[in-house]
Amino acid sequence: MLSSGQKFVRSGFDNRPRRRTVIAVTVALMLLPMEASAAGWLPDMFKGSSKDGKSPRHHVASRKADAAARHAASRKPHHVKLAALGPANLNGLKPVDSVCDPKKFRIVLDVGHTAESEGATSARNVPEFNFNLRLAQRVEQKLKAEGFAETRLLRTEGKARPSLFKRVAAANNLNADLFLSIHHDSVPNTLLEDWEFEGKKSHFSDRFSGYSVFVSHENPEFKTSFAFAELLAKEMKAQGLQYAQQYTQAIMGRYQYPLLDKETGVYSHDELVVLRLTRMPAVLLEAGSIINRDEELKMDSDEYRDIVSGAIVAAAEKFCHLREAGPP
Repeated sequence: MLSSGQKFVRSGFDNRPRRRTVIAVTVALMLLPMEASAAGWLPDMFKGSSKDGKSPRHHVASRKADAAARHAASRKPHHVKLAALGPANLNGLKPVDSVCDPKKFRIVLDVGHTAESEGATSARNVPEFNFNLRLAQRVEQKLKAEGFAETRLLRTEGKARPSLFKRVAAANNLNADLFLSIHHDSVPNTLLEDWEFEGKKSHFSDRFSGYSVFVSHENPEFKTSFAFAELLAKEMKAQGLQYAQQYTQAIMGRYQYPLLDKETGVYSHDELVVLRLTRMPAVLLEAGSIINRDEELKMDSDEYRDIVSGAIVAAAEKFCHLREAGPP
């Protein structure tokens, strides 16, 4: 066009073509510095060309450019999914008002193990399943009291491995927003010591204590799972509790796991069925060590169950409000 405009000037013709050239250049300059939020509208403007390949008139393009810019400026930004954020970004994330309605936020509380497959045995010969059930029931009560009316207590039956797949299927069918499996910890048999309690041979290990939180990289929402695990571990720590550090030690053998957060005690356990096969954010909590004789007594108290359940409720409230808001 530039060469054509020069030809018209040299020939002494009127300057209307040159004015059209100036207008076209102005329109081009208007389009070039457009912000990224409006960039997606550029193809739509050029789609306004007629089907026979002829260019639209300049004033039509200008009106479309103005309309696109106004539309882009008025568009509200989409909220970011929590799962898209790395753990380092969690602290800077602010809650979104009116995003989470606790009454509709469905939490599945999985009672670890079953009456037929009771898990570990405490220092005083109490099955882990009993500890898990009592704590899970207390957590359910507190969550519902705080407005999480859709909380579901998941208690399965049967042998160990079949029951794992049952609880995963149940959680997936419930379309839960969060899956939390409640457990109590022990140590490998090689680390146990013998003692006698109430005339019965028992085993203990007072060397290890504390809670731990586990997530799986195999979970389809790993980052979101880790976000809740971080919140939960921080709430546990805020209650004055310490996390179990033995999982980083060589003496644990095949029970040694990567520590994802050395400040709060979040570990990675990729092979846990209830974490890797659930379709929602999933976390497993070892509330403490029942093989430690002093800690067992604490965890068998209503006071301790209130402390742990309070930490879970606080973490759930924060997690609920940090979940994705979706498009406005």
